[in-house]
Amino acid sequence: MSRIAVIFTIATSIIVGVHVYIWFRLVRETALPPPWRAIATLALILLGASIPTMFLLRGNPVARDVLKWPGYAWMGFMFILFFALLASDVARLVAWIGGRLGGAPPADPARRLWLSRMIGGSVAALAGGAGAAAMVSALGRVKVKEVEIPLRRLPASMDGFTVAQITDCHVGSMLGRAFLAEVVESINAMKPDLVAITGDLVDGGVDELAAAVAPLADLRAKHGVYFVTGNHEYYSGVEAWMAHLPSLGIRVLRNERVTIGEGEVSFDLAGIDDWNARGMAPGHGPDLRGALAGRDPRRELVLLAHQPRAVIEAAALGVGLQLSGHTHGGQIWPWTYFVYLQQPFVAGLGRERDTHIYVSRGTGFWGPPMRLLAPAEITKVVLRSVV
Repeated sequence: MSRIAVIFTIATSIIVGVHVYIWFRLVRETALPPPWRAIATLALILLGASIPTMFLLRGNPVARDVLKWPGYAWMGFMFILFFALLASDVARLVAWIGGRLGGAPPADPARRLWLSRMIGGSVAALAGGAGAAAMVSALGRVKVKEVEIPLRRLPASMDGFTVAQITDCHVGSMLGRAFLAEVVESINAMKPDLVAITGDLVDGGVDELAAAVAPLADLRAKHGVYFVTGNHEYYSGVEAWMAHLPSLGIRVLRNERVTIGEGEVSFDLAGIDDWNARGMAPGHGPDLRGALAGRDPRRELVLLAHQPRAVIEAAALGVGLQLSGHTHGGQIWPWTYFVYLQQPFVAGLGRERDTHIYVSRGTGFWGPPMRLLAPAEITKVVLRSVV
């Protein structure tokens, strides 16, 4: 069995298990009367089936367009509902243990049913409200977030140098040209000195998305627009994208370093391939040591790396600042905490030894059109010189 088939089988098994749990808690345990029991059961079966079916039929444009909104939206609501029910069950267990230890008599069946219905209804309403708010957050106009970062080797004359960072746009079936045009408009309005695109720009091939990413050609920055690959570029025909992006005025950094500025009034900008690139395309894979070979360690160094975990090596090699994405800030809380199992930093400004790292929550979204307690951002990074 192929690796993709194994992953699909595991994911489908998890989806089935989650739906059985939701059915048990909201249908069986609440003793829904007919015909609501049958309606709720059928709805859960259809909604659950829409998720794997959506991925199985993603090669069919008509089926994909029909299934993407209900499939992805339910995926998000399912996630929120599952964790809300799980939290309520933990609370009920704690209350039950407390009651038993306190000598309280067991609740009678009628009271247990009333509690199940009250808790189930309240949790479902809460999850529905949270999901709706998350959709509004994800589908609204992306706001600019400003952050100042001190760099000890930055020339004093470059104090206030601005980098507009976007990442994880995931232009594809859910987000298209209109979304990216708004992002470009917001970036140009801040008049940045440099634009950095730190990966996962697209979810699809050049032949499918060339028109959708065309607004990137309108980006304006004194020192140019730079790009490094994310893992999703490797799912989308990375070589074709590496050939296409320069036609939009975007410089792709593949394990290389360039000078930003002139003479003494300058710093080094480096970019590396995505952490997982090795083995996904011939000749690809991160090589930070190669990118930094021969550099003057007295010069400031800013690194573009899609995944935050690259910061461990970056700190060892004297990088002053790393700009990353990949995590989406968790995208849908409480997934934020699970991301820490893979990445040392999930969102915002952090530090590894003498290296600053800024992890953007991302500009678009992947999968569910939702962002719960993890708003999208276009980041205005203001570099400050520190004597």
